[in-house]
Amino acid sequence: MSATAAQKPALSNALAMGSAVVFAALGVLLALKGIDPVMNLHGALLALSSVLALVYIFTHQTEQKDGYLDGPIRVATLAAVFWGVVGFAAGDFIAWQLAYPALNFDLPWTTFGRLRPLHTSAVIFAFGGNVLLATSFYVVQRTSRARMPGRWAPWFVIWGYQLFIVLAATSYILGATQGKEYAEPEWHVDLWLTVVWVVYLLVFLGTLWKREEPHIYVANWFYLAFIVTVAMLHIVNNLTVPVSPLGTLSYPVMAGVQAAMTQWWYGHNAVGFFLTAGFLGIMYYFVPKRVERPVYSYRLSIVHFWSLIFLYIWAGPHHLHYTALPEWAQTLGMTFSIMLWMPSWGGMINGLMTLSGAWDRLRTDPVVRLLVVSVAFYGMSTFEGPLMSIKAVNSLSHYTDWTIGHVHSGALGWVGMVSFGAIYSTRSNSWSGTSGSRPSVSCSTSPRCGSRVSPRG
Repeated sequence: MSATAAQKPALSNALAMGSAVVFAALGVLLALKGIDPVMNLHGALLALSSVLALVYIFTHQTEQKDGYLDGPIRVATLAAVFWGVVGFAAGDFIAWQLAYPALNFDLPWTTFGRLRPLHTSAVIFAFGGNVLLATSFYVVQRTSRARMPGRWAPWFVIWGYQLFIVLAATSYILGATQGKEYAEPEWHVDLWLTVVWVVYLLVFLGTLWKREEPHIYVANWFYLAFIVTVAMLHIVNNLTVPVSPLGTLSYPVMAGVQAAMTQWWYGHNAVGFFLTAGFLGIMYYFVPKRVERPVYSYRLSIVHFWSLIFLYIWAGPHHLHYTALPEWAQTLGMTFSIMLWMPSWGGMINGLMTLSGAWDRLRTDPVVRLLVVSVAFYGMSTFEGPLMSIKAVNSLSHYTDWTIGHVHSGALGWVGMVSFGAIYSTRSNSWSGTSGSRPSVSCSTSPRCGSRVSPRG
């Protein structure tokens, strides 16, 4: 081993410990000097997390580099299951609160207004986010035949994301929120997530850079689009000016109809890229892998990807029909929403047709059942969404339970089922053997395989 190679682990450990010390010092400062209780609590949580990280790094300075790095994937998978239970329980409780208002208990931190964003964020960002972290790290390594780079960066992404979830949840309960749908956390929590997300992007890109497989499998295209676009949405929609660097209160840069337009550009594309593009990455890997068949049409997957990526970003204004938003912008959002029907169904067709010739697996494999149900719900909800974006239909559906049902059919039917399928599939495929195993497949991800391509690994 060269001197340079021998120095890399030591340098990595020193950098990680130095970062932990800096974050710990910052946490202590906010805990002691913060001007409101929420900032004091968050400073203490940051300091405690950093100290625990420092102790762990100090006691685990050696690293085994055999095979893939699956440790962070296991943590994210367990976190997804845990936060899923929390999020689903919170949703059930607030549903009872709507029927029986006495369950609000006349306590500020138990009211529907504070628990409702806790439910939505726990299901979308805690449960769904951890599923995406786990599966993206799992898939990119196996389709690239490369280990994730960095000694501590993947671990920082996973545990840093768990800290973000705790900071956001405590903010909602204690009443510190921006009041934006799917973007409630205050500025300091958003800033922490930005740091974690940048490292996530670098780890994912670094794995692709190191790949031994020349072709980038299509699932990674969807994951990369999800990571990059969510970063853009998050930064622009959360541009705020804090009143004090030691307090949670901040004021948004945009106001009025511009703020509404930016919020629903963010809100709809959080659905489009967080809850759709990312989970399509799951579909394109786990469906063909589970049934041991190639993707039905690789060419269709490319058309599906580029048309979906281009059209989705324009559809946000359909959330603002019959408002102060200019009429042309409302019509533009409606038009692009209707156009989205075709690429969405292109993905559904590709997923279902991949199962062609393997329908007998439905009798014996519960994971295949979960995946088939998820793709079917994806097709139904992506037809219903464009339908509800039509102004005449929206005038009937808006502010009714139809909208709530539509959201939950996509969240539970599509996101939930494909997530459960992926969790069970990774458990049986990866954890039953060694983490570094690389099973052979009948067709590599090389374009030479033609339009029928299977994910490797």
